[in-house]
Amino acid sequence: MIYSLNGNLGFKGGNFAVVEVGGGAVGLKVFLTKRTLENLPKTGSPVKFFCFLNVKEDALELYGFLSEEEKNFFELLITVNGVGPKSAMAILEVDDFKNLAAAIGENRPDLFTRASGVGRKTAERIILDLRGKIKNLSTQGTIREMEFDADLVDALASLGYRKEAA
Repeated sequence: MIYSLNGNLGFKGGNFAVVEVGGGAVGLKVFLTKRTLENLPKTGSPVKFFCFLNVKEDALELYGFLSEEEKNFFELLITVNGVGPKSAMAILEVDDFKNLAAAIGENRPDLFTRASGVGRKTAERIILDLRGKIKNLSTQGTIREMEFDADLVDALASLGYRKEAA
């Protein structure tokens, strides 16, 4: 199993990056969230990812994360029935994983339903399955902050801004 990956950033794509290891002799394609891609340095700079290797019948897929905690949260998400690696990555693109953990603790499936391909039943299943597995869930203050942010986005959208821009 590949636990972490150190190398130079060779290329950034739509949902992946190529990390050159071994002095550039090998380039590994690592799937990343859009948030992670936005936080990457310029091409040629050193990078480190904590990784999850997904073995499929016809492919080996490497998923990368900037922190070990985010990788661990991803691994918890894919233990839920109906949530695969691509759905878990879509969930992680919705918000910071700490806010997602707080949503689990506060029984708030609406945050998970914002992810592409995740419906209400899957969101509720995620909360039910992971509630006892996540330690040190965020406090009520995090939930209030998230609600304020959602209200702010709704207000800007009602003023004519696109939701993505808001």
